[in-house]
Amino acid sequence: MHIARRVNELRKEGGLTLNDLANRSGVSRSMVSLVERGESSPTANILDKLAAGLGVTMATLFGEGKSPDASPVSFRLKQPVWRDPATGYSRRNVSPAGFPSPIELVEVVLPPRTQVAYDSAFRVAPYHQQIWVLEGTIEVRVGSERQTIAKGDCFAMLVDRPISFRNPGKKKSRHLVALAPAARNRAG
Repeated sequence: MHIARRVNELRKEGGLTLNDLANRSGVSRSMVSLVERGESSPTANILDKLAAGLGVTMATLFGEGKSPDASPVSFRLKQPVWRDPATGYSRRNVSPAGFPSPIELVEVVLPPRTQVAYDSAFRVAPYHQQIWVLEGTIEVRVGSERQTIAKGDCFAMLVDRPISFRNPGKKKSRHLVALAPAARNRAG
């Protein structure tokens, strides 16, 4: 129900109707409504599209609204974990909930031979992402470029195109994702 509440909250904060969010995200109005009512278990791809339509990262859907009173500590037992119903991959928001910081940390576990793809063509604003592999190996595709990274490797990218993550191995992979907004170009 947390995701349902956050999507609804962010949509209303942005002054968007269900139709507005559907048009901006490429997700049907009926699916947006089902997600907001907590009557659907949306896939990672649907959540990514909704986040893009709302102009936030997917991690924001799992977090809390920013608050100056939020604790700067995120205790492991209180970090929200979400599992994708389509692939079984899991993501855990590591960053302190609601703490006003431009950086978000997420731990991702990909089951063996699993791929998760996001179509970020709907993304309102690009963001920086770095991936540090803690276990296993993952293949990362950003647009048409592919990079294979293994335990201990870190890959930095600007997320402004479709992206996918694939675990080609026989064991789970685990990686830390750091997200931060991209600086906006200013006309001079």
